[in-house]
Amino acid sequence: MSSDLKSKFLEVYNTLKSELINDPAFEFDEDSRQWVEKMLDYNVPGGKLNRGLSVIDSYQLLKGGELTKDEVFLASALGWCIEWLQAYFLVLDDIMDESHTRRGQPCWFRLPKVGMIAVNDGIILRNHIPRILKKHFRGKPYYVDLVDLFNEVEFQTASGQMIDLITTLVGEKDLSKYSLSTHRRIVQYKTAYYSFYLPVACALLMFGEDLDKHEEVKNVLIEMGTYFQVQDDYLDCFGAPEVIGKIGTDIEDFKCSWLVVKALELANENQKKTLHENYGKKDPSSVAKVKELYYTLNLQGVFEDYENASYTKLITSIEGHPSKAVQAVLKSFLGKIYKRQK
Repeated sequence: MSSDLKSKFLEVYNTLKSELINDPAFEFDEDSRQWVEKMLDYNVPGGKLNRGLSVIDSYQLLKGGELTKDEVFLASALGWCIEWLQAYFLVLDDIMDESHTRRGQPCWFRLPKVGMIAVNDGIILRNHIPRILKKHFRGKPYYVDLVDLFNEVEFQTASGQMIDLITTLVGEKDLSKYSLSTHRRIVQYKTAYYSFYLPVACALLMFGEDLDKHEEVKNVLIEMGTYFQVQDDYLDCFGAPEVIGKIGTDIEDFKCSWLVVKALELANENQKKTLHENYGKKDPSSVAKVKELYYTLNLQGVFEDYENASYTKLITSIEGHPSKAVQAVLKSFLGKIYKRQK
């Protein structure tokens, strides 16, 4: 992704923001306009922007040539819709998880003047998406499909968040609920649909494709999203904090992580007892015991085998696709995440 395209992408953010804080459907005064602008700047453009930029990337690979100014704008607008969706999820997620920081700054709801107003801000972020789609895509033949796609993916993600939350209910810490199939379901719905499938689906619709004819593409991307989350779980424990930019807390937080699921599968009765006694406890000695067990069970080697097997399986599926352009899109995605360190 060229820095030129990234700067164009950021310009589109400013255009969309300006349209939203002057939306004729609501009579803004200075206070409300300033609030929304501050809220957007704080929550929307601060991440890595991978999901949003992937829409332009994917569309360019499908087209196989230079994009017109209009195409760059439309692909960017769809990319920003995904970043808006992400911001909406994160603002509410942080409240539910009682988190303190996000992207190296205090969570939005932690700011003195914000507090629980953040709940309504989340709703506003969610409602900006159809405003953007209506303004820029209403005349397009794929408009209804786009609205439908965003609604469906939002439903899947919220449902994934629900299974995650009810599996890790505080006060009901029960490791026996954790299995590979539970982990996979949570990941598939909570992460893979909106992070992997949605950007490519947006590009396919813009390119005039029928999503119903691309079930195989969806399956490959969901598989890739699952692999991505397993990497995330691995890096949470074994990644260097200075590289990944955060200190992992999956063990303390009693997360249904791929590592604990694998450990439960491989452990003998004594080791299982250690896990049951120490997993999900905040004190450093319990965390150290769990990590020590991960080392004993050689989860690094187990992960390496999983990573290699996933890569081989994904490449085989991708190369089986009849369209070289679609293959290029999927390979570009895989290239960004394979063997990543952060």
